[in-house]
Amino acid sequence: MNRDFQGGGGYPRVQQRTHLPRGQVTFLFTDIEGSTRLAQMLGDGYRPVLHEHRRVLRAVLAAAGGVELFTEGDSYFFAFADASTAVEACACAQRALEAHTWPDPQAQPKVRMGLHTGIAQPHGGEYASPEVHRAARVAAAAHGGQILLSASTAEAASRLPDQAWLLDLGLHRLRGFDGRERLFQLVAPELEQHFPRPRTERTAPHNLPSPLTSFVGRHPERAELAELLAAHRLTTVVGAGGAGKSRLAVAVAHDLIESYPDGIWNIDIAGVTDPGLLAFTVATVLGLRPEPGRPVVETLVEHASTRRLMLLLDTCEAQVGVVAPLVAQLLAGAREVTVLATSREPLGIAGELVWRIPPLSLSPSAGGGVSDAVTLLAERTAAARGGRPVEPAELADLARVAARLDGLPLAIELAAARLRVLSGSELAARLHAELTAEESDPLRALDAGGPHSGAHARHATMQATVTWSYRTLPDDAAQLLRWLSVFAGPISLAGVEWLMDGDPLGPLTVLVDKSLVQAEPGAHGTTYRMLDPIRGYAARRLAAHGEEAAARDRHVAWALRALQAVGHGPDGQPVTLSLYSIDPLAAELRAALRWCGTGGSARSGLQISCGLDQWWRERGLAREGRLWLFRLYARLSETGERVPDAELARAYHAHSGHAAVDGEFVEELRFSRRAESAGRRAGDPGLLARVLAGRSGALRDAGKPDDAEQACREVLAWATRYEVAPDALFAVCNLAELLWLRGALDEAATLLAASRQLEQLRPAERGRRTLDLLLGMVALRRGDLVAAHEHLTVALRSRMAYGFHGRACVAVKAMAARCVQGGDAMTAATLFGAAESTTVQLHCGPGIFASFWTAQQEAARAALGDAVFDEAYARGAALSLGETASLALAVEHPDLAVDSSRFAELPSGS
Repeated sequence: MNRDFQGGGGYPRVQQRTHLPRGQVTFLFTDIEGSTRLAQMLGDGYRPVLHEHRRVLRAVLAAAGGVELFTEGDSYFFAFADASTAVEACACAQRALEAHTWPDPQAQPKVRMGLHTGIAQPHGGEYASPEVHRAARVAAAAHGGQILLSASTAEAASRLPDQAWLLDLGLHRLRGFDGRERLFQLVAPELEQHFPRPRTERTAPHNLPSPLTSFVGRHPERAELAELLAAHRLTTVVGAGGAGKSRLAVAVAHDLIESYPDGIWNIDIAGVTDPGLLAFTVATVLGLRPEPGRPVVETLVEHASTRRLMLLLDTCEAQVGVVAPLVAQLLAGAREVTVLATSREPLGIAGELVWRIPPLSLSPSAGGGVSDAVTLLAERTAAARGGRPVEPAELADLARVAARLDGLPLAIELAAARLRVLSGSELAARLHAELTAEESDPLRALDAGGPHSGAHARHATMQATVTWSYRTLPDDAAQLLRWLSVFAGPISLAGVEWLMDGDPLGPLTVLVDKSLVQAEPGAHGTTYRMLDPIRGYAARRLAAHGEEAAARDRHVAWALRALQAVGHGPDGQPVTLSLYSIDPLAAELRAALRWCGTGGSARSGLQISCGLDQWWRERGLAREGRLWLFRLYARLSETGERVPDAELARAYHAHSGHAAVDGEFVEELRFSRRAESAGRRAGDPGLLARVLAGRSGALRDAGKPDDAEQACREVLAWATRYEVAPDALFAVCNLAELLWLRGALDEAATLLAASRQLEQLRPAERGRRTLDLLLGMVALRRGDLVAAHEHLTVALRSRMAYGFHGRACVAVKAMAARCVQGGDAMTAATLFGAAESTTVQLHCGPGIFASFWTAQQEAARAALGDAVFDEAYARGAALSLGETASLALAVEHPDLAVDSSRFAELPSGS
């Protein structure tokens, strides 16, 4: 039922009519019983059913002289001048609905109808009369297929349909009205006759609170929790403070009112200040009085033993030690009692099903709409701004806010209050820390400005909410919570053990039980994480206890160890570097860098930055890498910390590479020279070979190709002399590129073929398969499509397999050029469009082959024509990198082409 017939206050606005019944008027309300369930069951098929239901009802009721006053969803409101006519019209309408052909027998709507007659006069197109409300309450008491009449309608209906009669259902209390109303059921041929007792106040008593705000989202959770309650007698909804446990429990309880004829009774345990009064409080809610000489618990169990009811015990964490034994006694002595509890920790008794409430969904809805979390934030923001809806342009910023708050409902409610004075982008900026001097603190941003109006003290601010749980922790669990705040995301048990001395499993279990830490089982073991607002609180406590430096230094050490482990196998031996292994560590490494740049060791920060050298560039983050390095240099100046020359050389060398990708060639050359100076001071031949090899790239980018070529040859000769040739691999690649540019293809091919072993000895670089890429480019210039195809597919496949996304774009462009030369201009145009799009997203420059790509694109354009080329190019721009690579690797090998002549002269026979 879309219109709440049982709600109070106001009455439906009447559509403008010239002739409305006046004097004695009979009002009719109808709606579909179980419309929500029917809509969920039918999905898209519900709308045509609803339409047919409206059409059938409107046709019958209007033909009988009824005046349609209000239609909303599945609800109708009609007025009749004659009570007998109204009763006859209802009987005809029910028969018409029964006789109508519905798509499926289960799709037939069951319509309930309620009639009441009273004196009413229309004023300004509406009836300002309490009789309208009484009619609505009569309809709300009916069941699907039933027609209920008030006593006044029964008296006013001087004639009834043929063979019809009225069944006296007795006196019933209609919500909102004093006294009792006698109700009658119309019994007539072809109408259903047997129904449960009317849905009046006594049918399903409850004391569930009426929420002041709408309940948003959580449709899957409501359905799942309802199913669990049907199967288990004790279900505890467990979650962090502010996770929405109480609101969800109340919403589910409202859904189940009709399932518990003896009521659903809500008890807020937080309001029970004396543990000894808990049983008395529950008994009072159930309307029981203490019996002399008998424990209240016995009276409570005896009363419940003959009834089917539900107890909703809210905020049980306030008195877990008292709630648990009381619940155990109730469930043992009352077989038809169900208990739905909410708590920040389980009750820990036999038969308890612990259901952990997830945060509000951050994923877009199935229909492409915004997520539940954003919907809640937008709705509450509109209310905070005086009813002004959120503009669509602001939704992206609200999504950032909701994500930063981990979908925690209370945090979102508090954020909406802040949005009275801030825009979405301003609040998002306050909640996000990106290369700022301080850690972001969601609690500080949310709690600014005082308590949340109308909230319970424990929910007035996020600070109060988390403090409620924190103060119950034993010392070891409290310390673990504080220290875990240094982690930016999920962490394994091994990581927790690294952080803390001793076995952390005991205190970690306490934190999970109290919903301060979430345990998330996975294929590779369980990980543990805190929601961001809780992390912000724990970080405050960490600083207040003077433990921040020690905890964050341990985290930096863990991050360095994890980063170094990426390049090694279980046996400790170097393995081919996969940048995919770094992706999950990114948030932790950034957190470690932030501490190194503000309060920790700049040297450790430089080591992390060097470990991320290739990752920054291949993920389009070269600028971020440069900014971190600049911050670490400043930190070094502040502290005077000594850093070995070898480590400085690596950092300067990485900085030079980042600057090259960003097109900052002066900066590239400057840091290349610094790297060379530090490398020479370090006295490490291998390191110096790598640095000097990079210097040739800086000279090339500076427009000095001859100097660059000479530098390459000198580095290669020097590296051979000092037996560090593998460290000069970059010089090999640079020299081959320079030779390719000036057309010395034979020399380039010879150099590359002779350097195969060098690449295999460099596990950090061999996943790039640069030699295969360059050999493919040489083959393209020679017109050898077979060799080009084989080398380029090897390079592309390896770069995608090991996560070198920026370099994969170069391989895709090379495959596009191979398609041009193979006569497949259409595929070439698509690949060029895809590669250019990803290159822009990754902030990569045009590269050394830019003029070659341009020439190949022009050749493809000439073959296809402008319109066809542009269409294929645009089609490629819409592809993801993975889809692009698949398309390129699906290009047919030249030997398999229909017109291939390579094997045409093979001799027959053997």
